[in-house]
Amino acid sequence: MMYFPVFLDLSQQVPMLSGVFFLTHLTLLLQPVELNSEEVKVIGPGEPILALVGEEVEFSCYLSPYLDAEDMEIRWFRSQTSDVVHLYRGGQELHSQQMVQFQNRTKLIKDFIMDGMVNLKLHGIIPADEGLYGCRFLSTNFSREAIWELEVAGLGSDPHISLEGFKEGGIQLRCSSSGWYPKPQAQWKDHKGQCLSPEMEAIVQDAQSLFNLETSVVVQGDAHNNVSCSIQNSFLIQKKEFTIQIADVFLPGNSPWKRAFLGILVGLSLLLALLVTLALYFFQKQRRSQEKLKEQADKDKEILTANLVDVTLDPASAHHSLEVSEDGKSVSSCTAVPGPVMGDPQRFSEQTCVLSCQHFSGGRHYWEVHVGRRSRWFLGVCLATVPRMGPAQLSPASGYWVMGLWNHSEYFVLDPHRIALTLRVPPRRVGIFLDWEAGKLSFFNVSDGSHIFTFTDTFSGTLCAYFRPRAHDGGEHPDPLTICPLPVRRTCILEEDERDAWLQPYGPSDPTLGLW
Repeated sequence: MMYFPVFLDLSQQVPMLSGVFFLTHLTLLLQPVELNSEEVKVIGPGEPILALVGEEVEFSCYLSPYLDAEDMEIRWFRSQTSDVVHLYRGGQELHSQQMVQFQNRTKLIKDFIMDGMVNLKLHGIIPADEGLYGCRFLSTNFSREAIWELEVAGLGSDPHISLEGFKEGGIQLRCSSSGWYPKPQAQWKDHKGQCLSPEMEAIVQDAQSLFNLETSVVVQGDAHNNVSCSIQNSFLIQKKEFTIQIADVFLPGNSPWKRAFLGILVGLSLLLALLVTLALYFFQKQRRSQEKLKEQADKDKEILTANLVDVTLDPASAHHSLEVSEDGKSVSSCTAVPGPVMGDPQRFSEQTCVLSCQHFSGGRHYWEVHVGRRSRWFLGVCLATVPRMGPAQLSPASGYWVMGLWNHSEYFVLDPHRIALTLRVPPRRVGIFLDWEAGKLSFFNVSDGSHIFTFTDTFSGTLCAYFRPRAHDGGEHPDPLTICPLPVRRTCILEEDERDAWLQPYGPSDPTLGLW
């Protein structure tokens, strides 16, 4: 519901007839503007969300345009509305309506419910949570909903190799690991990197639908050095590996040193038990440390939220092989590359990139880019005055602060040399936070909420957001680079001297606080 502000000037006398006329028009102005229910939309995540087993995931839904949803029914559900995940109705949360699977596992965040925006946190993720989800806003004159998919993956425990004994002229080794999802793949290899055929392999699911794996192999005398067991999660494209080295003395045959080495093996087993005890102690200590880090991460998230910026692409700067959408929110490689545009000093001649319309010469700014499953891209910022003609080295020395992906899984930055980055979960959405005064540019994996990398430098000029989707690589997912939409809030004010920064209803964070 929208209202028009009215300012009364009481400093002068108003004749009775004019006053009646004025009050009549005032009454008309104060009448609420009726909103066409067909124009109301519910905006959800819009893309599959990836969550790890045992961790927390957050779903966000909001109305567009913004409406006060405090008196509406807001229903979070699975594939159908009768499968209730969380229900808000009449200003109360009805926990008794929840499915048993989600009881005591959800938390509704309704700080901005008067703007039509709510978040739902689901903690303790299990494989059974995988599937379709939705949120529905129900009022007296409309009902709208949004649907999305939750994907679940679990990286299991480190493989453990045990020596079972002698068998068929060799040594029998057993490898075990637990807590994987989806079904993992196991592989034995010898010291030359050649695959060994397993003697046995068993993969079973426990009560939580997690996969436990056990496999064994008989190692002969010519393949005993550095035998490894690796277990891979094909969904996350990550694996865990354990290597064991077996001396010749353990192989079948007469050896005066065999008993001595077996005694040493028993001693090592006792030592291993002691190390496991110490490991459990340090694990508890690390867990407490992680809880403190989570609290700090929540504070940092508030800082990012307070500095959201609406970024659009400048088609005048785009390389001739790129196609910028009409709304200036996405860029992709053209299927048919047109000829170069000659004599345009604003357009990049060789770099297949495009810059933002917004220029940053101070303050803090945060935006997110959906990269999907593209196998190649570059994102970051650059000086607005970088040369547009010819090639360039994407390093801070040349005025570029960027992060890149190559060949599906090689994440890196140039500072000034190539620095490889290791990511736990492949990002489908990347968050970029610029703190101009502090000289910091940070990258975040929005898919799992983790920090990727931070440049620390001294910015001496105006910066622009940098987007480079690279040429089409022939992969299965030629997704465009898309700037993620931001929810419009009633309390946002556009500054006259900084048209790319949105102020939030709460005050700015402590300027001395540093993010990573």
